[in-house]
This record gives sequence, structure tokens and C-alpha cells, in this order.
Amino acid sequence: MLTVLSANSVLAFGFPGMPEMVIVLFIALLLFGGQKLPSLMRNLGKSANEFKRGMNEAVDDEDTRDSSDGKES
Repeated sequence: MLTVLSANSVLAFGFPGMPEMVIVLFIALLLFGGQKLPSLMRNLGKSANEFKRGMNEAVDDEDTRDSSDGKES
């Protein structure tokens, strides 16, 4: 059965709730083990911070380039 999504729908399946997150955490624990999981999460956090920093630098560089283009004219 096909359902039509309204403009108010965020995602077709919705956001994951607590039971889904527990299942994902349990699977990750089984796959990687209890000792390796904290280092994996730490590296994931560092990667996310580095990505955010890179995005902010790209926006800052673009703003700087745009403002310098206006001064040269």
C-alpha cells in the first residue's frame, strides 16, 4: 500500500526511538567488543568535530573571498 507523505512529514520512517538505539548499540557491542567500542566512539566524535571545523573554515574562506571581490571592483 502506498502512502502519500504530507509536507509536515519529516522522514518516511520517523526518527529512531530508544528501542532502536538500544538494538543498534547491542549490535555494535557484539561486532566490536566492549574494549574497542569506546575508542571507536571517541574517533567518531573527533571525526565529526574535524568535519564541522572544516565546514566552518570553508564558509569563512568563501565569505572572505566574497568580501575581497567586492573591494577590488
